[in-house]
Amino acid sequence: MAFRAALDRLYTGDTRAAQVFRGVMFVIEVAIVSFFVTASFMPQSPWISVTEMIIGVFLLLDFLARWAVCGNSGRYFRQLSTWADLVVLATLIPPLFNGNLLFLRVLRAVRLFRSYQILKDLRGHYSFFRKNAEAIEASVNLLVFIFITSALVYVVEAGRHPKIGHFVDALYFTVSTLTTTGFGDITFEDSRGRLLSIFIMIAGVGLFLRLVQTIFRPARILHECPACGLSRHEPDSVHCRHCGLVLHIRSEGIDF
Repeated sequence: MAFRAALDRLYTGDTRAAQVFRGVMFVIEVAIVSFFVTASFMPQSPWISVTEMIIGVFLLLDFLARWAVCGNSGRYFRQLSTWADLVVLATLIPPLFNGNLLFLRVLRAVRLFRSYQILKDLRGHYSFFRKNAEAIEASVNLLVFIFITSALVYVVEAGRHPKIGHFVDALYFTVSTLTTTGFGDITFEDSRGRLLSIFIMIAGVGLFLRLVQTIFRPARILHECPACGLSRHEPDSVHCRHCGLVLHIRSEGIDF
């Protein structure tokens, strides 16, 4: 129980040690995702296999630690990131997946980019993240969509489409389709590819417009009024502009 309590403090606590731990874990996960992307360009070799084994052990320990901290198995296994981690762990077992499906490892990015605990820590310490919380969250959502959709394009079309040879090709197609630029140098002729293109345009454009909206909307800060529930206020507000209640918005006394 003491060990589980220590894990809980590290993964969810507000202490300086917990924040440093989560920051280090975030950096490690960035390195892991970068390795998965880079390794997709290389032929399998002994050093890559050894590195994958080390990563597999690390991810398994992290998975078990998060499970222990959660305390509710039903809730833990209802989370998208949990199943993404399981897929990544499965792809680290060589006999289970072929070369194309190995790229499902980038699903690790679901947890990487959705690390809202990291964003919470940043909002608590830096005014920039508090002021731009909505724009940052919209950017994270868009990055997750682009990254995962590019991996899906690669898995579906690599080996079938002559111009989808690696992840960068899939990323290029995803971004050009999402922005409706449509250069036309990469197009899918089969029904599966066209359905995927439609999905990218419909879902991606919505996320892109959401990001644009948060960038150009007048600056507000998220702080729910305890009386009327209004959640967006001017960063230097003293009273709620809807009900007049005195607010206590954290501020460092600097110009916004």
